[in-house]
Amino acid sequence: MEENWIPHPTILRGQVVELLPLEQNHFPALLAAASDQRIWEFYPGDWSKEERFEKIYTAILASRDRGQEYPFVIIYKPTQKIIGSTRLMDIVPYDKRLEIGGTWLMPEYWASAVNIDCKLALLTYCFESLHTHRVQLKTQHNNIRSRKAIEKIGGVYEGIIREHMLKDDGSYRSSAYFSILASEWPGVKMNLKTRLSEIINNKMN
Repeated sequence: MEENWIPHPTILRGQVVELLPLEQNHFPALLAAASDQRIWEFYPGDWSKEERFEKIYTAILASRDRGQEYPFVIIYKPTQKIIGSTRLMDIVPYDKRLEIGGTWLMPEYWASAVNIDCKLALLTYCFESLHTHRVQLKTQHNNIRSRKAIEKIGGVYEGIIREHMLKDDGSYRSSAYFSILASEWPGVKMNLKTRLSEIINNKMN
């Protein structure tokens, strides 16, 4: 049997966050972090509901076993609390490509250093440990806040995939796609490190 591209356990550490492999024992704390309805406005469904949450994240763990996804919980280092989740998904080792997605944070951490620190840790791992060629990111087409955030970290806009995701309410979601290529990584990394440093320093001053 071929080994998964991403070995388990994989732990990623940033300046303000630590990304730990999602496990079943994280579910209660992660569900509590997911309780704010604002988190799910642009998601295919509301994952703050316990039954839906359990179904989704149990399936994600099964996908990890198959080598298709690798989910993390996001730990905020100053408090050691779970504040959200992210994952590597759509993993295709042959093409050396994958997606960073399924990312959400408690609203009090929006527009903080957390997202940049997470993306820096994930992208560094993708390009420098896995030697990925392409990392893609996507968001609902009308999620302007998320689209701007992806562009700020260096994602190159590729276009809209129309109505390709069925939502829990029976409607279809269109998604805006972005990517970062290996050749672009050095510049993206420098930008992320500069922005992270500025945010952390501004908070301390």
